[in-house]
Order: sequence, then structure tokens, then C-alpha cells
Amino acid sequence: MRVLIKLLGLALVIAGIYFLGKNIFFTTQSSYLWWSNLPATGSVVALIAGSFTLLFGSRSSRDMGWILVGLGIVLVFLSGGVMLRPTSLWNFFVAFMSLVGGYKLLTTGRIDF
Repeated sequence: MRVLIKLLGLALVIAGIYFLGKNIFFTTQSSYLWWSNLPATGSVVALIAGSFTLLFGSRSSRDMGWILVGLGIVLVFLSGGVMLRPTSLWNFFVAFMSLVGGYKLLTTGRIDF
């Protein structure tokens, strides 16, 4: 029964990420200037380095991993390569509740109302 609850939690997390992420588009811009794409390149490098640090680093290096992930997210928005489509409040609510409920099922195995 515990495995079924964990699988349901994982499915809810994946559904929440899908519904939150389906209105976000990442675009590339072409420019003849080589330095204009530095924020986009920096965001990819920072996100990859942060992910590897979080997954494979020691416990003391996890703070640096979160800093790199945050820097990557900031650089994505600075590069202008993120387009956000409007979404309804209901869609956002269902997606966010699915994400939070799935995470709660994964960590504790139950949802308290």
C-alpha cells in the first residue's frame, strides 16, 4: 500500500509540473553579436552545475548548488528567452494543489485537510 501511495504522489507531482510548465516557453534569439547570448549560455551552465552539485555534491556544498540554480533562473529571465502565456486562476490552483499534494504524499504518505 505504501508503494501505491508513493506512486500516486509521484504522479501528482508530475501532473502539477506539467500543468504549471505548459504555459512557459523558452525561446532562442539569434544575434550577430557574440556577447548578447551570454545570459542564456550562463543560465544553462549555472542550472547544469547547480543540478550536479545538488545531486552529487556533499551536504556542505548543497548551498552552493541552490545558489547556482537561483542564478540560472535569474539569468534565464535576463536573457529574455522566457515567454509566459496567461493562465486562468483555476488552472494555476489545480496545478499547484496537485504539486503540493503529490509532494506531501511522497514525503509523509498522507494528506491532512
